[in-house]
Amino acid sequence: MAKPTTRYVCQACGASFPKWAGKCDACGEWNSLVEEAAPDSAPKGLGAARGRRIDFVGLHGSSEAPPRRMTGIAEFDRVCGGGLVPGSAILIGGDPGIGKSTLLLQAMARLSQDHRCAYVSGEEAVDQVRLRAQRLGCATAPVDLASATSVRDIVASLDDAKGPEVIVIDSIQTMYMDNLDSAPGTVAQVRASAQELIRVAKRRGVVLLLVGHVTKEGMIAGPRVLEHMVDTVLYFEGERGHQFRILRAVKNRFGPTDEIGVFEMGDAGLGEVANPSALFLAERRGDVSGAAVFAGMEGTRPVLVEVQALVAPSPLGTPRRAVVGWDSARLAMVLAVLEARCGVQIGANDVYLSVAGGLRITEPAADLAVAAALVSSLTGEPVPADTVVFGELGLSGEVRAVSQTDTRLKEAAKLGFSSAIFPARRAGKKGSRGDNGLKTVELQQLGELMPLFQPQGSSGRPPSRRAHDDNDTRRWRDDEYI
Repeated sequence: MAKPTTRYVCQACGASFPKWAGKCDACGEWNSLVEEAAPDSAPKGLGAARGRRIDFVGLHGSSEAPPRRMTGIAEFDRVCGGGLVPGSAILIGGDPGIGKSTLLLQAMARLSQDHRCAYVSGEEAVDQVRLRAQRLGCATAPVDLASATSVRDIVASLDDAKGPEVIVIDSIQTMYMDNLDSAPGTVAQVRASAQELIRVAKRRGVVLLLVGHVTKEGMIAGPRVLEHMVDTVLYFEGERGHQFRILRAVKNRFGPTDEIGVFEMGDAGLGEVANPSALFLAERRGDVSGAAVFAGMEGTRPVLVEVQALVAPSPLGTPRRAVVGWDSARLAMVLAVLEARCGVQIGANDVYLSVAGGLRITEPAADLAVAAALVSSLTGEPVPADTVVFGELGLSGEVRAVSQTDTRLKEAAKLGFSSAIFPARRAGKKGSRGDNGLKTVELQQLGELMPLFQPQGSSGRPPSRRAHDDNDTRRWRDDEYI
């Protein structure tokens, strides 16, 4: 009898090796190789037997797509592209305790009014799920509950004419295939379990919602192949110190990517936030130096958030750079451009930057708002409370144009802002003064921003530091908008 062979599979990237090693040569992770039974080897060739001929069809078809299944939670449906597509597989990841199970249980409770829904938990008992449903006020919803971890049993329940139309698997890391020797949560089990569940869901037209754990780096645990297998990947983000939760789409085959849904965590579960801009700016204080309102875009939705900066003299030889909600490498670039192109001396100071509200900004259009907040904190001149700022910076100091300028200005005008600072528009696209009722300042170079932070009657470059007197707050003059 042939000796059974084994292989060593990296739990971080999924690469396999014939023998154990302390470091994975594919991804560089240490102590990530786990012994697993090798699968049956594939035949060396196809042989003499011929395969079945595939029937090809045209790109344009006459059959209509089935209607999407609406959950009734507008923010969740928005991120999914307008509802759940039958036969789709959706992967939802997030930190422990962020609210993944709460959101999905609320969605199942609403969907169960029109569709057969099932909630399968591999981490909690049925009574624990019922307790959460009572707290959320949806204990009477006709949702089928089960506590199971065997993929074979779940597939048998799905592959039935009277089976559920929407099913939640919480979580995929607890599922196991009994024909594999590895433990649940390993690369082989996660990949095989997800593949079998997705195959049955697509054949039966069932909406499959998979909950995935995340690693220390915030990535979904297991190989990245799991993200390629599903149709939609959603990340649930949020800070423990804030009640806001952001559901972000990073992959969607049936809708736009980078779309976000905003929720607020309360005693009765997650509530929708129809106007996130007003929520993020609710605790904003005007006439404070070092704060600028950024008009950003999250998918198709404009969002206004406050960017706060603090520049303080450093007692240490190496100044500190602390960033919350933005890219620290991009902050270093903005500081370098301010010093090299505008003569602003910040290098010897500590710099602290934060995006208020717990939102994380990845858009390059925030460069100009960050620069305005930094210069405002350095000079003590506050950015006017009724002004929004957005624009991308280049290394030569130019202010680059960004997309969807009119949408940003419209959102700012709707929230009561009266002026905006943004990049100069290209030839043929320049609008008249007063777009959407706003006073506009269009910049071509970052140096054009510096005079706006000069005290009245002064000239030259901004000082390296000026004490700020709250009783003598200086404002921009009206003629500086012209």
